[in-house]
Amino acid sequence: MTSELMWAVAGLLLITLELLSGTLYLLVFGAAALVGALAAYLGGDFWLQCLMSGVAALLGTFLLRWWRASHPREAAGSNDLDRGQVVLMESWIDRPTGMARVKYRGATWDARIEGEFKDGEVLCIRGQENGVLFVGVNRPHPIAD
Repeated sequence: MTSELMWAVAGLLLITLELLSGTLYLLVFGAAALVGALAAYLGGDFWLQCLMSGVAALLGTFLLRWWRASHPREAAGSNDLDRGQVVLMESWIDRPTGMARVKYRGATWDARIEGEFKDGEVLCIRGQENGVLFVGVNRPHPIAD
């Protein structure tokens, strides 16, 4: 098997794995392997193939990290189906830090109350992350695309 074919198979395998996993980093490494295949096809030595593939991987990783930093996700999670739904306050876990237990969809959830809260006020979900609901008194603003 020629070196350009090995690079191309590795690149396509990584891209296929990316499609199954959903992480963009495997896409970057797959594209970098395809750059190595191009360098091999053009007759470059193995060290040049590795160098070109490594530079492509570093550049791709840097660009991906830059893009993710300039397009942050919502701070309180991205589960849009629960946003704006009403929860019932059950009890405080730690009032100074805003941690409480709330009732939502027939289950008890840990929640972080954002902003001011007075007993009896209606709480609405603003987001969710790692099994913790972020709730507040006011309904969240709709997400703009």
